[in-house]
Amino acid sequence: MEQEFIADIEGFSNLGAGIAKQDGKVIFIENTCPQDKVKISVKKQTKTYASGELLEIVEPSKYRVQPKCPMQKVCGACQLQFIDYKYQLRLKKEIVEDYARNLKGITVGDTIPSPEIYGYRHKIQYPISETKNSKRILAGYYKPKSHEIVNIKYCPIQPAICDEIIDYIRETAPKYGIRGYNEKKHTGILRHVVIRASHLTGNNLVTLVVNHTKIFDKLKEFANDIYNKFDEISGVCVNFNNKKTNLILSNDTKLVCGQDFVEEQLCDITFKIGSNTFFQVNPQSAENIFRYVKNYIKNNFNSPIILDAYAGIAAFGAVLSDVCKQAVSVESNPESIEIAKQVLKANNINNVKLHNTDTAKFLEKEVINKNKQFDITILDPPRKGCSKESLDYTLQATKSAIIYVSCNPQTLVRDLDYLMSKGAKVDFIQPFDMFCHTYHVESVAIITIER
Repeated sequence: MEQEFIADIEGFSNLGAGIAKQDGKVIFIENTCPQDKVKISVKKQTKTYASGELLEIVEPSKYRVQPKCPMQKVCGACQLQFIDYKYQLRLKKEIVEDYARNLKGITVGDTIPSPEIYGYRHKIQYPISETKNSKRILAGYYKPKSHEIVNIKYCPIQPAICDEIIDYIRETAPKYGIRGYNEKKHTGILRHVVIRASHLTGNNLVTLVVNHTKIFDKLKEFANDIYNKFDEISGVCVNFNNKKTNLILSNDTKLVCGQDFVEEQLCDITFKIGSNTFFQVNPQSAENIFRYVKNYIKNNFNSPIILDAYAGIAAFGAVLSDVCKQAVSVESNPESIEIAKQVLKANNINNVKLHNTDTAKFLEKEVINKNKQFDITILDPPRKGCSKESLDYTLQATKSAIIYVSCNPQTLVRDLDYLMSKGAKVDFIQPFDMFCHTYHVESVAIITIER
């Protein structure tokens, strides 16, 4: 294979790279778009594929646009911002279709767009480091395939106030002797800054993740300085993470000033979101998903009993409480269960029952020991999907329909294939754009069970 040559980008991979071909071998090239004609350099070859580097755009695709962010090429956050948004939606549908191509009779809907495509990201997690000589604080996202921080001053996918808060932290930390974290040496204090921004109220909860075990005077002063600087900050917390780990937040968080939550809303249900609370980063797109599921249930069932598995803070249980007889929410994380209790109480919801246990263990207990069944089961697992054991129990425990919510089309299709092999019928897969300008796609699959 030639090391440098002109290529036509013929397709698009599930990881956001353009696809070219030479001598029958597939070549993946990042920052390229279907219908680009480009000059590339081949950097890596295997027996089945090659990876190339973009050297020059010879003829741009009609779908190529000017990215809004000047750092798009070097920042690893928005891989597709140089592609027209409507075409991004089409590519995401094609990603789901490509994964599902071996599943017979599956219809994939057009990707439902995000109501906002800029300023949509309401959870911000910036790693922190410092320059070698001047000790200037760096805050931003990692360059692709590296742990080198791109110092981001402006990010169009998050609320503008977050840029201001981060910049203030960056400039003010040295005044309090707060050093940036050195990942290799495991030195320095400030490891990450995490912001939960509320779309509902405009308030922001700031969490300083520190390489330390307790709050010391200068850290407390620093936190109060941040809190007092911005009216839009509802509270500042400190999270203690002094382990050599890629985990951003530990389970040890302390409130320094203000409130340790912000409020968010889905389908008229109000939620309190803390530093460690799992909640969708794009609230408006999340509402599209919840309304889609709610409308399906409302239009096809009459007061069903619902199992809400992998429930988190029982968001589905709460949102569906007015269209079901009862919802049973199962979640293994005790902190999420405590928040769920607060959510149900604050919204006067009395027909959602909470279980703090593993979903597979709960299903096994309910099916084998009690022979219990639910009209509908909602599965909303992590990216790794469900175990075969969980899917088997889900089939036994569900009378009519399974609604599978997934952030990973690969594991979604794997699990759908298994359910179909056991006699279930996949009616439809509906993609949603939760993470605009990235290759990630959220999907909801409707599965019916014929007894």
